[in-house]
Amino acid sequence: MSDSKVNDSQENAALEDGTQAGAPAASPLRVAVIGAGPAGVYASDILLRQLKEKGDQLGLGSGARIDLFEKLPVPFGLVRYGVAPDHPSIKYIAGALEKTLDNPEIHLYADVEFGRDISLDDLRQRYDVILFATGAVDDRPLEIPGHDLEGVYGAARFVEWYDGYPGSREQWPLEAEKVAVIGGGNVAMDVARILMRRADDLLGTDIPDNVYRGVKGNKARELHMFIRRGPAQAKFSVQELRELEKLPGVQIIIDGEDFDLDQETIEKAGQDKLTRQMLEELYAVKDMADDMEDDGGVDFQGDPADRKYYIHFYSMPAAIMGREGHVDGIRVERTRVTPDGVMEETGEYEEFPVQAVYHAIGYKPAEVKGVPYDFTRYTLANEHGRVYSAPQADGGQAIERLYATGWAKRGPVGLIGSTKSDALETIGNMLDDLASSDSHGRFAPDRADDSIDRLLASRGIRPIDFAGWKRVDAYERAEGAKVGREHIKVTDPGQLRRLAHGE
Repeated sequence: MSDSKVNDSQENAALEDGTQAGAPAASPLRVAVIGAGPAGVYASDILLRQLKEKGDQLGLGSGARIDLFEKLPVPFGLVRYGVAPDHPSIKYIAGALEKTLDNPEIHLYADVEFGRDISLDDLRQRYDVILFATGAVDDRPLEIPGHDLEGVYGAARFVEWYDGYPGSREQWPLEAEKVAVIGGGNVAMDVARILMRRADDLLGTDIPDNVYRGVKGNKARELHMFIRRGPAQAKFSVQELRELEKLPGVQIIIDGEDFDLDQETIEKAGQDKLTRQMLEELYAVKDMADDMEDDGGVDFQGDPADRKYYIHFYSMPAAIMGREGHVDGIRVERTRVTPDGVMEETGEYEEFPVQAVYHAIGYKPAEVKGVPYDFTRYTLANEHGRVYSAPQADGGQAIERLYATGWAKRGPVGLIGSTKSDALETIGNMLDDLASSDSHGRFAPDRADDSIDRLLASRGIRPIDFAGWKRVDAYERAEGAKVGREHIKVTDPGQLRRLAHGE
């Protein structure tokens, strides 16, 4: 391995199965993956495929034992708990992830939290490499005056509520008649769509019962989405925009002047296929909004609208105003944007009366105990998936045997499918590093298959395996079948554990 790597004192240790460092591989690689969301599962699948394809040629062998550790009682992370319930076309991904977890070379250890139940030292003793796919569960902070007023909510907690995240709040305050959503990406669009949805439109989804009741009582009738830059710099997916176009009872309102783009801006946007498609769809939304207004304030079906959804481009929130500690308005500054996407302030302000503000300005990937963090990029400190002792710009060096993928590696950007290409790079670098080692990638001194099970049992920890997940899934589907739905999500962590353990 590279001389720049941090040395591992166990590299030359005799392995438990009798293999000496430097001898041909005599046992499968042992890999620990932290996080059983799409990033962790995709990476596990890619690793196994790559080993079967070229593992023997690299001197690593063609197989591995992969143990997936997940802090929640159930797997699938973002797919189960980060995608809006009215996104069934995305959630089919869970079926593909489940097929991967059914691989006998992959072992699920759900309800086991890294940093609490197991440590880095525990894993180094038992695994040759550790891959962090820890995702993101917290919001980036909103740093404007009034961010701490009652009625200001980060998107992460709201998403957890409507997706039934274990231990999330039972009820959400939906008393505001006028609400603001800050953000120009898919999460902002999801949040706004749920706030504008009629509860009965969600009955065909896996929405938990408490969320249905909450949405049923939602008083929001006017929503303002504020986007700092222009249409050409928005980060919406085409699918999100098409779902916006089909909201029953909702009139979309857009200032047509926001779409008076100069030729250079249009040409810049056209250089990227996804941006070009997104912008074309935004123009379709703008035309629909014009028709809705011309027809007297109707929804996409031509029926009278009882809710209004305003989309404000070139609008940077400057302050949240309050009265008696609670939100009662938001002040935004008009911006200008160059064709290259550089934003400029204008000093022109406008105020909007609202009683709640949701900010979806990005997630902050989780910090991991014992693993260096890059606070500039909001990622684990890494280069191309290799975990570093500090950001490379600060003189950090790669740490042997530690890797990152998904949002932990690149930050909270890209769609779920982006994690596949992301994992390919990380796994490629991992295999190159292992192949160049004198020990053929065999570093862990304790290679017994039941070692981690004995360790967890000694600490009173009862992991949930794939069979346990299938028991939870069967119960949720049975509950859904009673009322003609595909399944109804269980949200109570204690109930999830009891179901998983067959109790």
